[in-house]
Amino acid sequence: MSIQNLASYDPFADTGEDTDLKVAGYIHIRIQQRNGRKTLTTVQGLPADLDQKRVLKAFKKEFACNGTLVQDEDLGEVIQLQGDHRLKIHTFLSSQGIVPKDKIKIHGF
Repeated sequence: MSIQNLASYDPFADTGEDTDLKVAGYIHIRIQQRNGRKTLTTVQGLPADLDQKRVLKAFKKEFACNGTLVQDEDLGEVIQLQGDHRLKIHTFLSSQGIVPKDKIKIHGF
């Protein structure tokens, strides 16, 4: 008898791609567990011609949450939002015409 819920989970393993995190043209939306029931939603790979601060401000206003812009040396600028907003971000980006639906990948449980 094994306990399944104690196994470690790698959110980057479910992509089915190589380990290169900067796949050209894709926007990756991930969820990260904080402590307890708290989560973070991260968005990476937005086009360089977009103003990341304005996108973050629109996300914060639309989803009524707090967020920040983090500079990562490998991934570039990554948007972090408090809470689980994966599906909301997907519909927001596709409905505003920023990115087509097939260029967005949602990861997580």
